[in-house]
This record gives sequence, structure tokens and C-alpha cells, in this order.
Amino acid sequence: MNAPDPALPTSPTPLQTWRARAAGLLLVALVVVPAMLFGAWVPVVGGAVTALLLGLAVGAAGMTRPQHLPGIKFAQGPILRYSVVMLGFGLSLTEVVKTGLASLPVTLITLAIAFVSAWGLSRLLRLSGALPILIGVGTAICGGSAIAATAPVIGARDHEIALSMTTIFLFNVAGVLLFPPLGHLLGLSDQGFGVWAGTAINDTSSVVAAGYLYSQAAGDLATVVKLTRASLIVPITLVLAMWLARRNRGTSTNASLRDTFPWFILGFVAAAAVGSTGLLPPLVLHGLKVIAQVFIVAALAGIGLSANLKQMIATGPRPILLGLGTWFAVAAGSLIAQQATGLT
Repeated sequence: MNAPDPALPTSPTPLQTWRARAAGLLLVALVVVPAMLFGAWVPVVGGAVTALLLGLAVGAAGMTRPQHLPGIKFAQGPILRYSVVMLGFGLSLTEVVKTGLASLPVTLITLAIAFVSAWGLSRLLRLSGALPILIGVGTAICGGSAIAATAPVIGARDHEIALSMTTIFLFNVAGVLLFPPLGHLLGLSDQGFGVWAGTAINDTSSVVAAGYLYSQAAGDLATVVKLTRASLIVPITLVLAMWLARRNRGTSTNASLRDTFPWFILGFVAAAAVGSTGLLPPLVLHGLKVIAQVFIVAALAGIGLSANLKQMIATGPRPILLGLGTWFAVAAGSLIAQQATGLT
């Protein structure tokens, strides 16, 4: 039997692969631990955004080395996709279908407004690439989770993910602070505010915080509306995958639907179906939720560690203006749609 030619490249063993990732994953862990502690202390900020900002600071300080890259890439790639799958276990499809159908027209209207606004403003502000799409889906669907699910599908770059996450975060905080007093000023009922918060505030945690600051009933409704809105991440991601495959047809990228199809989204759907059956004990569901949160924090730490801060700064204030315009259009559109459908 002939010996293998030493000149030919050989695939690394699993042990070698994990050894190569070890240094980077350790650096990610050193960011994740303080980020989660701070996020638990200040829930409005959260561990994910803290990890992103800490990762950016560590990377800007020059602490990221070439030997860290395999582990960092694993954190922002596979670990991110695993987190999206596990998020599905916390989504009750039965509850969404039963309670969320009434709010679906408003949700769909605000979804359309978000994408049209993001597209129009991006042209006005001369922003291109994946950034307008990420800010659009983050505003339209579920903040950082939507960005995390969409980014690998459209091939977003690290600095685009970091910019969109930071932009969405700013308006998460603004939503918690501004929506409850504005709701009282506008004289919204508990139902009206619950639908408004659930359709117009970006991130789930911020929706819950704003809803329960208004009232118990508003918080309960806002949470269900947000679950309905979050479930739209599946069809939107699939549409983006098909659009990308069609756009790249006949170009040098040779991308196809098979290449761009977000297979992990099918895992998300399967997880949501399993979580809705009630077969999993509450302790298991809680454990999966905690793991998903840790994985998201790790993924964003990896994104921050590898993002190009200089390139982000060079982009200027335009992403913030894009996020502000899109968010304002969605908030106003949601109120108008409620008046039209009689949900206020």
C-alpha cells in the first residue's frame, strides 16, 4: 500500500481543529463572562450588546492575534447558528397562532414600512451592502436576533453586523424610555399600547420592559405580539436567501439557493414545534434558553473581536440616521395601522 504523498494537503483531525480554536474561544469566554454579569445587572443594555462593545474595545486595543481567529470565527459562525436554533424552543407556535392573529395585519404593515423605509433611506444616505438589510430586518422583526439570523444568509461583514447591532441597541433603549410616557400622552389603552410596543420596538427584552412599565395587561399582550412578529424571521430569511441566489445567478460567485439556504432556520422551526408540544420539562426549556443566550453573547463577542473599528468609524453617522428614520416610520405606521384596523 502506497504511503500518502507528504506534498498533498491533509485535513486536520477534530482534535487539531479544536486545538486551533482553543485560544480564540478562550478570548471569547474572557469577554462573555463580564458581559453577561453586566447584562444581568443592567438588563436594558443586556449581555449581547455589552459583549459586542467589549469585543470591539479588545480588538481596537490590539489584543486579537492571528492564533485567535479560528476560535473567533467559530463563535460568530456555528455558535451563532446554534443559538438561533435554540431560540426556537422558547417560541410557542400555538400561543402565537391563537392570540397573535388579531395583531398580524398591523405586524405585516409595519414590516412592509420598515423595509421600504430602510431601502429608501439607504439610497438617500448612500448606504449600500448588507447594512441597510440588517437594520431593516432588525427594526422590522426582532432586533439582534433577526440580525443574527440574517447576517450569515446575506454574507454580511463583521463591521456591518456590529454597526447594525449598535444602531438597533440605541433605539431599544429609546423605546423603553420613550414609549410608556408617549403611550399615556396619546391616551392608548392597554391593548393599543401592547400592540404598539409589540410591533414597533425592536428587541424582545425592550418590548417586555416597555409593556410591563405601562401595565400588566399591556405587557402580556406586547409579549405575544412580539412572538408573532419574531416568527416572521423564518419566511423573511428564506425570501432573502432566494433573492440572493437569484441576484448572483450568472455571476462569478456561482451562488445557488442550496448554498445560501439558511438550513439552521429549519432547526429553528423544528425547535419551536417541539417547544410547543409541552413534552419538554420547564427546567429543560429554561436550560436551553440560557444556553441560547450564552451562545448569542459569545457570537456577538466574536463579531466585536473581529470587526474593523476604523471602518465602522469611517462610515460616520449615516447608519444611525438610517435606523432613526426606519424606527420612526415603523412607530408612526403602527399607530396609523391600529387606527385603521380598530385595535387601539
